[in-house]
Amino acid sequence: MLFLVTGGAGFIGSNLSERLLNEGHAVRVLDNLATGKEENIAGLLGPLELMKGDIRDKADVAKAVKGVDYVIHLAALGSVPRSVEDPLTTHEVNVTGTLNVLTAARDEKVKRVVCASSSSVYGDTPTLPKREDMFPTPQSPYAVSKLSGEYYCKVFHRVYGLPTVALRYFNIYGKRQDPNSQYAAVIPRFITAVMKNERPTIFGDGEQSRDFTFVEDCLQANIKACFAPDAAGGAYNIGYGGRTTINDLFRKIRKWAGKEDIEPLYAPGRKGDVKHSHADITSARKLLSYEPSFDINAGTERTVRWYMENYTNR
Repeated sequence: MLFLVTGGAGFIGSNLSERLLNEGHAVRVLDNLATGKEENIAGLLGPLELMKGDIRDKADVAKAVKGVDYVIHLAALGSVPRSVEDPLTTHEVNVTGTLNVLTAARDEKVKRVVCASSSSVYGDTPTLPKREDMFPTPQSPYAVSKLSGEYYCKVFHRVYGLPTVALRYFNIYGKRQDPNSQYAAVIPRFITAVMKNERPTIFGDGEQSRDFTFVEDCLQANIKACFAPDAAGGAYNIGYGGRTTINDLFRKIRKWAGKEDIEPLYAPGRKGDVKHSHADITSARKLLSYEPSFDINAGTERTVRWYMENYTNR
């Protein structure tokens, strides 16, 4: 099978490309390398083709989709704070870019499109865990853009018969996640700070909680979503199914790094951030046969070890 992975040189995309190659598939990556890195996929073994292009460019997308069996659409501008600062670019990449991918996939008659969405679509409603039948209340331009992508997936399935699946990611983490961006996710930021004996910043009181999902579980979900017979047209939570506070997360990371004397700094909370997030993964279990394998202890231990062995910009 030939898979197109948009954003395939990024954090999740490079891990997914590696997994697909290891399972015997061919992979084509479409990436403009704005946040992805060619080095993330340079050492991967197997039939991999990198196409440098932008999902906002219809011609780039049409060329990339040509002849593929499945599309896994990960290319996006992440980060709630970045979307608050620049909502227009977030919309152009995450909404218009997704529409370009769906249109090209429809025209090429691909077997299925799996599209990355986000738990942020739920907003800050107090009900936990988050279920797919809850009314979405996005709190940021990023969340709006991801929900729009979901709606486009559903409409393309209903109107054009294009099989689509949207996956609502809950705080994915693991190897190759970039710690250097000003919008870096909390786990690589914490790990690289303690490796340098620095005190990382926690926004808010640290008692906000997240359902952290190890990247290997996310990869499993994406691949299963391509083939699950009854999943087309739906959106599914992809998480571990539990909650960890940011304070507890930091304590785990400094433990695995052997730096338990380091204390965090605290700063005011950020606009658009939600207080608590917790996935109900019943639907994913039932319709995707998804079953997470890595709890927060196993996942963070593996992740810390990878950074300590591979991250050289200390």
